[in-house]
Amino acid sequence: MTTTQKIVLVTGASSGIGQATALRLAREGHHLVIGARREDRLAAVAETIRNEGGGVDVHRLDVTDRKDVAAFADAAAERHGRIDVIVNNAGVMPLSRLDSLLVEEWDRMIDVNVRGLLNGIAAALPHFQRQGGGHFVTVASIGAHQVVPTAAVYCATKYAAWAITEGLRLEVDPSIRVTTVSPGVVESELAGTITEPGAKEAMRAYRADAIPADAIADAISYAIGQPADVDVNELIIRPVRQR
Repeated sequence: MTTTQKIVLVTGASSGIGQATALRLAREGHHLVIGARREDRLAAVAETIRNEGGGVDVHRLDVTDRKDVAAFADAAAERHGRIDVIVNNAGVMPLSRLDSLLVEEWDRMIDVNVRGLLNGIAAALPHFQRQGGGHFVTVASIGAHQVVPTAAVYCATKYAAWAITEGLRLEVDPSIRVTTVSPGVVESELAGTITEPGAKEAMRAYRADAIPADAIADAISYAIGQPADVDVNELIIRPVRQR
């Protein structure tokens, strides 16, 4: 694995997989540019990175706002002269049955999980093309490969994330690497957004066996640390008990 410092953007970096990824990559010597809506949580992540001797820039970020995401990438490129990796990680998971008609929650998942990803691609791609290289990492989900009750809309957004990322891989110049990471059950705050009682109870049982977010951070580190001529296209990481 290469140890060359990279400028790495991470969305949804205030908790869970995003936070674990930022901390892991900073410890490996990369410079992090982290974004999320919760500025207090971002500040805490940044403080940890700096206390450990790492480099980090902090931006309040709403991935559903195309101009906001563009400014996030543009500021990093202007400050550092380039961006090497964008980890499109921000996501929400308010599961519910379709007949509960929680339409606003459906809209939120589509906005964050699909439009947020597209906004990240649109923000970083011009820089990667100008530089002649870069690396997209999409954090999808095991939900990109299966559908379970209460998760129809969530899985649809993750199927979309998989399809968009695979389409990107096929379309871009080979100098740009593209990776989809699909976590299984991971310790995170995602389940805390579920409002439907039945879905909340089902998720409690489903998450009985979970792996730490660090396991996903390790996978992302592996993908971006490969030589420039190696493109890790997809990784599925889940607890050994999750079948």
